[in-house]
Amino acid sequence: MINLEAKTKLSQKDLVERLKKFFGTGGLGLKLCEDAPQCLSFEGGGGYVTVTIGTEEGKTRVTLVTQEWEHQVKEFAAGLP
Repeated sequence: MINLEAKTKLSQKDLVERLKKFFGTGGLGLKLCEDAPQCLSFEGGGGYVTVTIGTEEGKTRVTLVTQEWEHQVKEFAAGLP
């Protein structure tokens, strides 16, 4: 299990779209279990990815908590602009 925080210049809307595309259908295929404006939760493959989104210092902050999807979460965070 890891808890990873990153900042991006993407808007919250663009970040949510990117998260759904990467972790959801068409990406890793995890089931989207919670879809709130600032919180997403995906489940599948014996694990989960929970995402919290906020704004900090003019950037979008994303916090990812995962079990079983550590490598993929790190990959997603590394690809943020």
